[in-house]
Amino acid sequence: MDQQEKVVKHLEMTQGVINRLGSNSFLLKGGSLTILAAALVLVARAELSTPYFILAFIAPVAVLWGLDGYFLWQERLFRQLYDEVRKMPNTDFNMRLQGKPESCWLGAVISRTLAPFYLMEMVIVAVVFAIAKFGLNQDMPQM
Repeated sequence: MDQQEKVVKHLEMTQGVINRLGSNSFLLKGGSLTILAAALVLVARAELSTPYFILAFIAPVAVLWGLDGYFLWQERLFRQLYDEVRKMPNTDFNMRLQGKPESCWLGAVISRTLAPFYLMEMVIVAVVFAIAKFGLNQDMPQM
C-alpha cells in the first residue's frame, strides 16, 4: 500500500467514526423524544401525587443531553483529526485525539444545535406537568 492509499484509508476510518457518532446522537434524540411522549401520556392518564414526579422525566432528558454533548464533542475532535490527516503526505493510522482549547464537552452541550432541542423538551415537560398539577383555569372566557 503506497502512502496516498494509507492516507485515504485513514480518512475512511476517521469518517466511519464520525458517522457512528452522528448516528448515536440521532438515537439519543429519539430516546429523548420517547421520554417526552411518555411524560405526556402519563400526565394525561395519571394523577400526580408528588411534585417530584417531574424529576423522573427531566433527569433522563438531562443525562441524554449530556451524553449527546459528549458525542458532539467527540465528533468535533474527530473532524479536527480528519482535517489534520487529509493534509499529511503519509500516515501511521494514529487515531489519538488532540483537541484544541476551544473544543470542550461543555461547549458542545450548550451548542446552538443541542441546547435549543433539549431546553425546549424540558420546557414542554415542565409546562405539561404544571398544567396537570394546577389545572387549566376554568374561569377564562371562551373566544
